[in-house]
Amino acid sequence: MVQAANTVYLDCFSGISGDMLLGALLDIGVSEEALRGELNKLGLEPFTFKVTRQTRQSIGALSVQITSESDQQFRNLATISDLLEQSSLDPAITERALKVFRRLAQAEAKVHGKPVDEIHFHEVGALDTIIDIVGVIAGLHLLGITSFHCSPLPLGRGFVDCAHGTLPLPAPAVCELLENIPVIGIETDLELVTPTGAVLVAELADSFGPMPPMIISATGYGAGDSPGTPGRPNLLRIIGGRMETVTEAQQVEVIETSLDDWNPEGFPYLCAKLLEANALDVNLAPIQMKKGRPGFRLTAVCRAAEAPLIKELIFNETSAIGLRFRTEQRMTLVREIITVETRYGPVQAKKVVAPAGVKIYPEYESCKDAAASHDVPLDQVYREVITRSAEAG
Repeated sequence: MVQAANTVYLDCFSGISGDMLLGALLDIGVSEEALRGELNKLGLEPFTFKVTRQTRQSIGALSVQITSESDQQFRNLATISDLLEQSSLDPAITERALKVFRRLAQAEAKVHGKPVDEIHFHEVGALDTIIDIVGVIAGLHLLGITSFHCSPLPLGRGFVDCAHGTLPLPAPAVCELLENIPVIGIETDLELVTPTGAVLVAELADSFGPMPPMIISATGYGAGDSPGTPGRPNLLRIIGGRMETVTEAQQVEVIETSLDDWNPEGFPYLCAKLLEANALDVNLAPIQMKKGRPGFRLTAVCRAAEAPLIKELIFNETSAIGLRFRTEQRMTLVREIITVETRYGPVQAKKVVAPAGVKIYPEYESCKDAAASHDVPLDQVYREVITRSAEAG
């Protein structure tokens, strides 16, 4: 992954576990040698750290396995805290790891009805889980990741056997950890989200939902222990890249009304008025209304602060006697107005940063003025702007 990358997005189509995330990070560029060096700073008992390339339903992925020949030490929160604080890890890694383990201990304590200090993590405090958690945080640190985003998490049902006995899926600790995080129920008896995976995303993720605007620089896959099902390979996809800051409102109000007795000749005037009132978008679409009458659906999109004025304008300038409105999320790309030097003079264009790269869109009004002043076809100006902007890089 290129050094300019600052963002990762987890596409958890088959859930997440600590080893899957660790494998995915290695697949997008974390140096295995550098990661081993960080893990050795923990001063743990000898262990084997094995990374293998596997193929799941024609998709290549990295699998991470941690084993030890010595007896497992089931540590509590105090023991793990001492282990981290006495290590030679970077303080930033230590601090984030401590937060993850504290969050996990609090979830376990609530599930089992015990004080946090009395919780022994069992599987969660075993060697492989400590390495998974510290390894993931160290991997993000090595890549220089400052923004971490995650898809909604799929949850299966059924039962799983563990040191506490037979537990229902999702595991009780997972339910506690994913409070206020979007999830999706999946018809499968597999454990898709482990406690380790749940606590990592709960503590580290900045947001949950669709992929944010970003320039992709690398995609990797981490493989889980089981192969998965024919329709759902047991993989975790990680997408790394550079995210641009979008200053526009991403939560908007959508206002609509249906009109069957309004003269649409007034739409250009209404549209201009709404845009002057800071509407973000306005459109008019033909529809078939009751009793077979043709009509129009008027839609305006705006920020919540401008909604009262937008509604007032629609009532004043149309025959509407009622409005529908709702709050929606939107995703916009970073863009700016640029000036492109052409043989027809300076012409404005819109520069849009899309996931696949930068795109240039000539501005109609500016192109129209250039075409008129030089008496050339409008399309010729459009092509000139695109060509010149490509040459300029």
